[in-house]
Amino acid sequence: MIEDIKKDAAERMGKSVESLRVELQKIRTGRAHTSLLDHIMVEYYGSDVPLNQVANLGVEDARTLTVTPWEKDMVAKVEKAIMNSDLGLNPASAGTVIRVPLPPLTEERRKDLIRLVRNEAEGGRVAIRNIRRDALNDFKDLLKEKEIGEDDERRAADDVQTLTDTYVGQVDTLLSEKETELMEI
Repeated sequence: MIEDIKKDAAERMGKSVESLRVELQKIRTGRAHTSLLDHIMVEYYGSDVPLNQVANLGVEDARTLTVTPWEKDMVAKVEKAIMNSDLGLNPASAGTVIRVPLPPLTEERRKDLIRLVRNEAEGGRVAIRNIRRDALNDFKDLLKEKEIGEDDERRAADDVQTLTDTYVGQVDTLLSEKETELMEI
């Protein structure tokens, strides 16, 4: 019982860290990366689909992304979707290829992005702490039902706290790496 709860908590904490890693990849730094466009949706025959399902994404150089829609009539829709996204990018189409230049980050924009990254990291920490709370409640329920003893409950709680500290440390590492990446010029 105790091992199952600890295993479940570790698995959920790992998923929280991985989710944070994915979210941080979406936050752009000075370098071009196709994952910046992952969350952009394009209208395709009446339904919204992810950009990577209607176009080929690529990196031309350190500051330019290329988007090549698979259908010629999708160029204008893809360009509009990129323009209307929250990224503040201005795509330029040349025939069937859309080039998306990434402007250099200003100091003010870097600070805004760091604030955003810190909020994301705090959300990850909170998620991990909530998982710890759930596991501790499960241990208390087992103790009330007299399925485990107080010593077992205390040991299990210590183990879950160790797990929590480990995963919060991973979140802090991700945060510091992203902050360093954002401050590079």
